[in-house]
Amino acid sequence: MPRANSSVPHHRKHRKLIKAAKGYRASRSKLYVNSKDAIEKALQYAYRDRRNKKRDFRVLWIARIKAAVNTHSLSYTKFIGGLKKKGVILDRKALAEIAVKDPAGFAQLVAFIKA
Repeated sequence: MPRANSSVPHHRKHRKLIKAAKGYRASRSKLYVNSKDAIEKALQYAYRDRRNKKRDFRVLWIARIKAAVNTHSLSYTKFIGGLKKKGVILDRKALAEIAVKDPAGFAQLVAFIKA
């Protein structure tokens, strides 16, 4: 019985990986082993950074809220504490959006917290 070789699936797998490495520089886009390593690393970064993105946005929202609250001579922690005491249920994303897009509305919110 003749020996079966797996050249077609083997080459198809290689082609698929090299196609995925399109846009990479030098041998990372040309050679199978290098492109396999590059794609593996890229997928690790993608997995990690999908989680880090949430952290980065939260930091951004807090910075925007803090900047807006400081213009009304109030600290960020006192503002957030006041919101919790008054029972205002707004997350940091919404608060940052209000602070940037509607300063007058945010001023009313700060006045409500101070009162």
